[in-house]
Amino acid sequence: MDDHDYQVSFPARGSVLGAAELAALTEVVGSGQALSAGGWRTAFERRFAKYVGTRHALSVTSGTVALELAIHLADLRPGAEVIATPQTFSATIHPLVDYDVQVRFCDIDPVSLNIDPATVEAAVNERTAAVVLVHYGGYPADMDRIVAAAHRHGAVVIEDCAHALGAAWHGRRPGALGDIGCFSFHNSKNITTLGEGGMLTFDRDEWSVRLDRIRSNQPDVEYGPPRFPGPPPTALLPWMRFAEEIYACDYARVRRPGTNATMSEAAAAVGIVQLDRLAEVTARRRHVAARLDQCIGRYAQVRLHHPPPDVDHAYHLYTFFVEAGRAVREGLVRELDRRGVEVQLRYFPLHLTPEWRARGHQPGECPVAEQLWFDQQINLPCHPGMTDAQLDYLIEAVTAALDRTLPPADPPPPADPPPPARSQPPADSVPLTDHTATPA
Repeated sequence: MDDHDYQVSFPARGSVLGAAELAALTEVVGSGQALSAGGWRTAFERRFAKYVGTRHALSVTSGTVALELAIHLADLRPGAEVIATPQTFSATIHPLVDYDVQVRFCDIDPVSLNIDPATVEAAVNERTAAVVLVHYGGYPADMDRIVAAAHRHGAVVIEDCAHALGAAWHGRRPGALGDIGCFSFHNSKNITTLGEGGMLTFDRDEWSVRLDRIRSNQPDVEYGPPRFPGPPPTALLPWMRFAEEIYACDYARVRRPGTNATMSEAAAAVGIVQLDRLAEVTARRRHVAARLDQCIGRYAQVRLHHPPPDVDHAYHLYTFFVEAGRAVREGLVRELDRRGVEVQLRYFPLHLTPEWRARGHQPGECPVAEQLWFDQQINLPCHPGMTDAQLDYLIEAVTAALDRTLPPADPPPPADPPPPARSQPPADSVPLTDHTATPA
């Protein structure tokens, strides 16, 4: 089926934008202030750090750049080992291709699709420098066990939180559970900064200094004693911003060159508004997910991607599992497609992609991830831009497709509907359906 024929598709935008975002842009443009590295960026970073619960939050131009810089901060040495999840988007670990390290893919937990803490505990050793994981679909990973295992050997824990904004693990936010959190504000994510953007969250003051240098086109360095021949001529150029550093310092080692990863003021201003709307749009995602759970949970041989009560799922992705075999799963996918529901399968096991096969990885390395992706996993549209009419059609189509391919359970298990207040936007917010009948 062609994309334009889908009645319910994956969205062009993962969040919703409206009058409040337009007002913020008007204020930025009309302010006469600089459009780069100004007050809006600083305000967005402070608000974000407070929301996540870390000392620092530094914005960059994308979630991919955030991951690249986080892996840089792990200070990987040749021969080190990095533990990684196979069930994530390629950008989570793609920077590791550039490093002379051994990547050890650890299999996933079949319930959460996150890296299995038991496999991490078994794999971590004195050569382990970092653990790189994702909170799959917005379902937080079991961070207490993972962090404890990593820290016993001095390894850095890097969280890919691209799906997890709005989630919580025992009352704590992803991005403050490990050592470094990486967020994406891409067009598809739970909030957006005009299509692209990213954030790193952490507590270490030293990392804040290093990251700010890198994103501002300065090298990340270790300083040595000055070797300038004679007195530094700073008195001749007292107004130069970098005069003291240029003439009074020398570098013992350059860790990496700087780059320009500055989030624009317009993007940061929209990010502030989007962060204010996060509870609203997350409630809508949970409402859609609860309706789907009620529908799908009635059927035999189907398993939901549902967290325990003390874990808050952000539902960036809605996932369920068909446990009747590959042929039945494929038949259900085709039936949903025929009925105008777009289905996606996220994500192909990374250890089986060409770049990692070229480094010696092969089938059978992560059997749980392989079986679930090839035989059971299905992702359905779940986003705040879905109208009530689209949601009703989605439920009807999913019900009809499941009726055609799977027997219903007898009797149906009870389902807890979401609290009505959580699915309603605040009274002073822009109604979600005003902007989402035709996502653009």
